[in-house]
Amino acid sequence: MSVKEVLLTKEGLEELKERLNYLVVIKRKEVAEHLQHARSLGDLSENAEYDAAKLEQTQVEAEINELEEKIKYAVIIEKGAKNKVSIGSTVEVEFLGELDEGEDARMTFRIVGETEADFSKGFISNESPLAKALLGRKEKETVIVNAPHGEESYKIISIK
Repeated sequence: MSVKEVLLTKEGLEELKERLNYLVVIKRKEVAEHLQHARSLGDLSENAEYDAAKLEQTQVEAEINELEEKIKYAVIIEKGAKNKVSIGSTVEVEFLGELDEGEDARMTFRIVGETEADFSKGFISNESPLAKALLGRKEKETVIVNAPHGEESYKIISIK
């Protein structure tokens, strides 16, 4: 695995640490109990419960390793200058294209690292086409985004 910085907000790093702690302290113990119970059922060669517990153990350990790597290479996103869009900025934009009925032209979101991106929470990845188009730009500028279905135009309303 190549070493790659994992861009995170302070809150995002705390969430990863909490998840890792849960997996190490609680989930590992639960999985061990499942394995012990499944072993007590007898013949392991035809024991579906044992196979399921082993699979669960593999998945938990893989997630623990992934979280440990992300935490190890975490770089905290500092809020950038308010006059330019940067990773960590909260940006309000206005979509300048055609809208379907009931759609709002304005959107507000925070630009975060890939690990934290969750559009439903208002977090977009710095790797997304929209974020890439916005980074380094200023309020009132219009940007063109090469979206999968064609070009889209957005005007930057505010940067926080």
